[in-house]
Amino acid sequence: MIACKNCGKPAARAIGYCYDCVRKGHLETAMETHRRWRSKLRLPPEPPRQGLKCSTCVNECRIPRGFTGYCGVWRNVGHLKADFKVYAYLDPLPTNCVSTPVCPAATRRGFPFFTDTEGPEYGYYNLAVFAYGCTLDCLYCQNWEHKTDLFKVKEANYQELLGMALDPRVRCICYFGGDPTPQAPHFIRLSREVLNKTTSIKRICWETNGLANPNIMRLMAQLSLESGGIVKIDWKAWNPNVYKALTGIDGEKALKRLKENAKMIVEMGRDRSDPPLLVVSLLLVPLYITLEEVRGVAEFVASLGNVPLVLLAFHPSWLMSDLPTTSRKHAEEAVKVAREAGVKEVYLENVHLLSDAEYPF
Repeated sequence: MIACKNCGKPAARAIGYCYDCVRKGHLETAMETHRRWRSKLRLPPEPPRQGLKCSTCVNECRIPRGFTGYCGVWRNVGHLKADFKVYAYLDPLPTNCVSTPVCPAATRRGFPFFTDTEGPEYGYYNLAVFAYGCTLDCLYCQNWEHKTDLFKVKEANYQELLGMALDPRVRCICYFGGDPTPQAPHFIRLSREVLNKTTSIKRICWETNGLANPNIMRLMAQLSLESGGIVKIDWKAWNPNVYKALTGIDGEKALKRLKENAKMIVEMGRDRSDPPLLVVSLLLVPLYITLEEVRGVAEFVASLGNVPLVLLAFHPSWLMSDLPTTSRKHAEEAVKVAREAGVKEVYLENVHLLSDAEYPF
């Protein structure tokens, strides 16, 4: 960590300023970090604004011919084309999914419609589909290989992935990354084909930042609704400037889209009480996801109805490896704040990462 360039409080080197100063608009160091590293990785420093318009996500890039959008997946080759780049593997159930506390694969929730066991589904698998590319540029990215390896990997074989998904031992298909949004058209097609070709349990789940075009998000959520799956939205921050510093994109637009999509998903799932269609997660990034940030997200989640909130302990990674892990004290206070805000189901995950160290806010 370093001293904030404005007030001297502790700050992450990649951001340059403390939480309070970032909230006031001191974003210059963070944005320079985003631009510098994205350029090194041959990714657009900012969402491009000249060329064919892509409406897949909130960035709404206009991609010049021969270049990619901010995500690195959509390309202008005379027309817009989304690369199909994934890494898929079988993960034994119950797995370490963020939605595990409410997932039919690990609990009896959804029994008997979306699981036939009253407990963990031992002996079955989750098909984990890791998507390269992302609509954000999180400075602390926990799966940073999605961008460093993006232009190194070959396009996936659709039929091979379909075969893996149809394996009778597979009960969950979870798209994550990176973020599945840029490749959502491929995943929606694959999921629909899987559900049409089998009558066995196949839950479709998404771990996403929630910034997809609402029309695409609706299709994603509909697949989860029908199959007993869950849409997990990773909410990065509540304050627009903090959101922008951490992710590199317009925080105002992102938060507006997040609220719109979250409300839509909850409304779609009104008649399916178990498992919940929407789960919101929040990574407790030291120094920046303060109790004030937790309270803002929690109050909105509570306003939606019974939507579970999963608070995640932070592991130092990518360009914010100079931060500590989440402190136990901060995590416990965050849980208390979320419950006081009215969230009925609050879970704390990655507890093995919690430390007894204290850090100032």
